[in-house]
Formats: sequence, structure tokens, C-alpha cells
Amino acid sequence: MGSRSRNLWVYGLLFAVWGLILGWQLVEHSRVKTAARTELRNRAKDISTTVGVVLRSQRIFGLISKERLESALADLLRPGELTAVAMLNTSGDIVASAPTNSDLQAKASSRQAELWETETVTLMNLVDLGTSVTSEFDTTNPPVVLSREAFVRPGETNRPPPGDRFNGPPQSATGSNLSSASTPEMNNITNRSRGDGERRSRRDGEGRDRDRRSRFGRPPWMSEAEFAAMIEKQGVHSFLIVLSTHSVAEAAQRDLWLRYIIIGLTTLSVVGFGLAWRNTLQTAGLQIRLVRASEMNSHLKEMNLAAAGLAHETRNPLNIIRGLAQLISKQADTSDETQKRSMEIVNEADRVAAQLNEFINYSRPREVRLTTVHLNTVANEVVRALTYDIEEKQISLQITGDVLAIQADEQLLRQVMFNLLLNAVQALGERGQIEIHTTKTSSTEAMFEVCDNGPGVPAGERVEIFKPYFTTTQKGTGLGLAVVQQICLAHGWEIRCEANTPRGARFQIMGMSIAAA
Repeated sequence: MGSRSRNLWVYGLLFAVWGLILGWQLVEHSRVKTAARTELRNRAKDISTTVGVVLRSQRIFGLISKERLESALADLLRPGELTAVAMLNTSGDIVASAPTNSDLQAKASSRQAELWETETVTLMNLVDLGTSVTSEFDTTNPPVVLSREAFVRPGETNRPPPGDRFNGPPQSATGSNLSSASTPEMNNITNRSRGDGERRSRRDGEGRDRDRRSRFGRPPWMSEAEFAAMIEKQGVHSFLIVLSTHSVAEAAQRDLWLRYIIIGLTTLSVVGFGLAWRNTLQTAGLQIRLVRASEMNSHLKEMNLAAAGLAHETRNPLNIIRGLAQLISKQADTSDETQKRSMEIVNEADRVAAQLNEFINYSRPREVRLTTVHLNTVANEVVRALTYDIEEKQISLQITGDVLAIQADEQLLRQVMFNLLLNAVQALGERGQIEIHTTKTSSTEAMFEVCDNGPGVPAGERVEIFKPYFTTTQKGTGLGLAVVQQICLAHGWEIRCEANTPRGARFQIMGMSIAAA
């Protein structure tokens, strides 16, 4: 299996793991949301039991005061939890609600068991009054909710009953408060109701039937048709509860942040593992290339030593040739043409010898022996070594700047200064100017500069001139600046060529370590 195929398998596996964890977190988040909704439904069941208790406490002869029922339901409302409760008849119309809200009718008309909205959920159920009293109600004889204006007593048209019994204290399960009404008519009604209940109890012989009929039976002043119409219009057949979904949203949001953190950590882990795998492969590749480069370097070093030895051995016959040419040119009977050709041989031999010396110098390993060296002192010595060339061209030379001592190999530093100064002298014409400048760039480093006002170095060649055998002069060997750069790198310095102002070249050596005082 190739490295590319192996990489695809590893990255594919990482992506698959990330996808599985992402899917798992989505499933878990969905489960948490479902659990939060289930908890809200259970809360609705508890509230429905409470609503059943409210209905039982408000009933009288199967009738419930709308005003008192809505007041009791309003006491159940809690901001951020229970926002609305409504009682519905068989047609889905609201017979009582808290609070009075037109939106409840629209929700009731939807006939949906659950209606989830942005901030609320509407739950619709059949009347559930709890397991202890469920048997007291059925769909044919439900509680009837009436307002005071809707309750009309026999012989009256639109006046509410005396005593305002629908606004009195809550009725007990046996309707004892009803028997204490202040009007004779209500006492007669109560007595007739109790008499009917006793006769039915004697006929049926069951106490539970007597209690059910006395509490939820048809009021004696209503006919069957009236009571049936009242049940159809005002009977409580179902109810709806509107709950806030704040708890569900809060649980979902809290869980979502947890899933984000897990997915984020998973993503970082997968990306980190992928980068680690890539770096491992790159490291392995670099190690292989380093081994190969080391082998190549050893081979080149051997070839370099062989070439240096060859160059060294070449100088001996070259010196013999030069000497013979000089001898021929000095003989008395030698013609002018022969003398001229002999001097050309001498000059060419000198040129080749100089190239061989530069090559041997370039190929020699650089072993730096650091000592404390005074820059200005070495610069003055190099200038004295080139005094003949400087005076021949009438060049003006100045040494300026700070008097500094640095850590360097004195012999190698002398060679660097000699090559840079010789290049400047060769580049200048008559009456040129050269400036050697030393600067303290920081508390620990110094910079050495050689500036001239010659033709300068084109911008495109300021990097190339440090490569071996690259030269811009006819007499140059192309190894002088290469040797300078080699020595600078051995010391850890940086050398670069810049343009001088207003004209010329500027060679800067930076990063020289200042010697401790």
C-alpha cells in the first residue's frame, strides 16, 4: 500500500469517527429534548388533577359558577409555567377560561392533542378529575358552567337568584351551603331535591347512586330538554392547558452547549491527530532526505578533498611553466614576439594559480577559533596591506564609527575584510572613495560596513554575487565573496549587499557578538 493510499485511509477513518460522534451527539440532543417535553406533559397531568379538584370544589347540582371557576383557575396561573386554562364544550367552544384570551378559541378549534409553538405548548384532553372521582362523571352528565346572568330561576326572566349563591363560599361535596340559602324558594328546591334523592335511594338501594344524583343530577327546576341543551352548550366536555416551553427551551439550550463543547473537542482532537499524522509523515520524509543528504554530503566532501588535492598538485607544474616562460623572456637572443608570448604565459599562469588558490581556500573546512578581536585594529592592518593598490588609484579611504571589540576568528576576519576591501578597490576608478564603518547596533551586537562610490551592484545580482564563480569583473575569480559568505556563516553572521547613497555598493556584516569588557 502506497503512502498516498495509507494517508487516505487514515484521514477517512478520522472523518468517519468525527461523523459518528457528531451523529451520536445529535441523537442525544434529540433524546434530551424529548425527555424535556415528556416532563412537561407529566407536569400537565399534575395540573389537570388540580383542575379536577377546582371543578369538584365549585359544583352545585352539577352546575358551576363561571365567575368563581375562572377566578379559581386564574389562581393556578404561573408566569413562565402555566399561562392559560380553558374549559370546552362538545363543539370545542370555550365555556370558561383564565385568562380571557381570544387566542384560546383558535387553539381550541384546531382540535390538536398537542400544539407546539415557539414559546408555548397547548395540550387538549378529556376531563380528568383524578382516579378517585373519575367515576362520578361521564360524557352524558358533565359539569355545567353558567354565568350569573345565564342562570334563570323558574318564574323569572333575567334576574339572578337572591343571595348571590354563585359568589358565596365554595360549596362542599354534599351541597350543604345550598340548603342554607336565604330564600324560601331555594329551601323548597333543596327539600324537593333531597326528597327526590331519598326516593331514588330507596328504589335503587345504593348509596353511591344517591350521592351521584344528588350532586350531579338535573336540577329539579329544569326540564330534561332544557338540561340537555344546557349540557350541549355549557357542559364541560374537554379542556386545554397552555404551558410555557421555557423549561424545554432552557434544557435544550443547556444541552446544546454541552454538545457544542463535545463536538468542538472532538473536532480539535481529530484535526490534531490528523496534523500529528501529517507531521509524523513529514518527519519521516525529512529523516530519509537527511540520510540521503548526509550520504551525498560525504560523497561531495570526498570529491571536494580530491579536487582540492588535484588543484594543489596542479600548482607545482604550473609554477614550472611560469618559471620557464620567465626564463625564455629574459634571454638576450629572444625576439620581441617570443618575449611577448612568454609574458602572456606568465600572466595566464598567475591567473590560473590565483584561481587554484581561491578554490583551495574555498574548499578548506572552516574551523572557527573565537578570540577577542578589535575591529578597527584589523581594519587598519588590512588597509596597510592594500596601500599600494589604494595609492595607485588615488582612492580616498576612511575608517569611521565606534571602536569595538568582537568575538571572532582573527585570521578569518582578516580574510573577510581583505576580500571586501579588495573588491571595492577593483570596482573603483581613479579618485574613488571607500568608507569602512563600524556600528554598535545593540548592547550585544555590532555591524561592519564597507561602502564605495563605484558603479554598484544591480539589484538582481545582489544575491547571486555570493555564489561560487559568479563575478562581474574580468579579473575576478568568482570565489572571493563566496569565501566571505562561507566565513560569515561559520561565525553565525549575516552578510548582504545593498545600494549605497548616492551611488556605489554597501556590504554589511551584521550579528557580530561584542566581546565582554
